[in-house]
Amino acid sequence: MIQIGDTIVSQVAFEHAFCCDLSKCQGACCVEGDAGAPLQEAEAQILSDIREKVWPFLRPEGQQALLEQGTAIQEPDGEWVTPLVDGKECAYVVFEGGVAKCGIEQAAAAGVVDWPKPISCHLYPIRVTKYKDFDALNVHHWKVCEPACSLGQELKLPVFRFLKGALVRAYGQAWMDEAEEIYSFLEDQKTI
Repeated sequence: MIQIGDTIVSQVAFEHAFCCDLSKCQGACCVEGDAGAPLQEAEAQILSDIREKVWPFLRPEGQQALLEQGTAIQEPDGEWVTPLVDGKECAYVVFEGGVAKCGIEQAAAAGVVDWPKPISCHLYPIRVTKYKDFDALNVHHWKVCEPACSLGQELKLPVFRFLKGALVRAYGQAWMDEAEEIYSFLEDQKTI
């Protein structure tokens, strides 16, 4: 584990490669699983606030799920998640040519909202566990992301670099600058 600011980062984020390959996985991370995307409590409110702006970008099934379940669901353990359509894909998912994409992200790209999507989605495959004094950043391994690992290896793109925009959004540019320094150090150690 490596400390950067108020985070403890798995060394896997520097050693393993990753680059989403939607042509192969079809956006399975937004469809597979047994719960919606994890949300911070403030994000549950954001989803409520932007609902009407995002609405036109969603499928009728997603809209119905929001009407029935709300824009976010609080689990029995107190954690917030996005609602699902029939217990399957995220209610905010849209399909283009059979590929799952984020309706919130599409609304942001169209300039309708200024919030790109939940940070847990933006940071994936990194999952964050919040503790009192720090955030633990671990790389989640999931079979549906094997094509992303293969493409990342082909491109020689480490996980943390693939997630640059999300990591800067979550922790700031200084965090990313330090991550780059650590990566250079780790790479230098391989040649010694």
